[in-house]
Amino acid sequence: MKKWLSTLSIMTLIFVLGACNNDSESEEDTQNAEAPQEEDAAAENGEEAMEMPEPDLEGIPEVVAEVNGEEITQEDFTQTYESQFQQTAMQQQMMGGGEEINQDELKQQVADMLVNQELLAQEAENRDFTAGEDEVNEMVDQMLEQNGMENRDELFAALDEQGLPEDEVMNLLETQIKVDQLIEDESGEIEPTDEELQEMYDQMQEQQGQTEGEEEPPSFEELKPQLEQQFVMQKQGEATQALIEQLKEDADTTIHL
Repeated sequence: MKKWLSTLSIMTLIFVLGACNNDSESEEDTQNAEAPQEEDAAAENGEEAMEMPEPDLEGIPEVVAEVNGEEITQEDFTQTYESQFQQTAMQQQMMGGGEEINQDELKQQVADMLVNQELLAQEAENRDFTAGEDEVNEMVDQMLEQNGMENRDELFAALDEQGLPEDEVMNLLETQIKVDQLIEDESGEIEPTDEELQEMYDQMQEQQGQTEGEEEPPSFEELKPQLEQQFVMQKQGEATQALIEQLKEDADTTIHL
């Protein structure tokens, strides 16, 4: 269960790093394992592996959106859109779907998310939340662990290659910490009851649909810590969405797509 990240830029950082970190492994795997498997699958099904589609970035304006006077630039949008497009394309291939991605719809979704991100960041600043050095360093360590990197130099070198210098990354992390504090402030203390967690567990079991021959699912007690995290994430997500809707009512926002 990954912690819900409200700032889309941080999700982009993690995605970019993950892709960058797996480049060399992917090339080797393609030669050693994936290529033979794809050939076998093609031989069995008489089909060739699907090619990854390309994002359409033609006609993106220099200023994609404005939020209370702050601009979301073409560069900001393009970086986020490319990563979201790639994730969407990969998900479709994994699910075996050949449906073409509706890029106009995806662009609007990304623009909306970036506007929401900016609204949350502005509100966090307005409420004077702060990000301490220890908190920033802890988040850097989390990124190192998530991307299988050994030290900060390797991390920031990889990000710099993607056009994200260290000072910009640190600013984004500080913003993320402040937004997290904002969300916690809005959500209040969340303590799920055993009855609420049991209901989540039952719904999960029903959705997964235990079939004959499969291993027994983990017990409620085994999953209880993860269920608690998921419950908190859901409640924080609901509180965040409510806050965004409230902020939008008083905000001056324009999307130029």
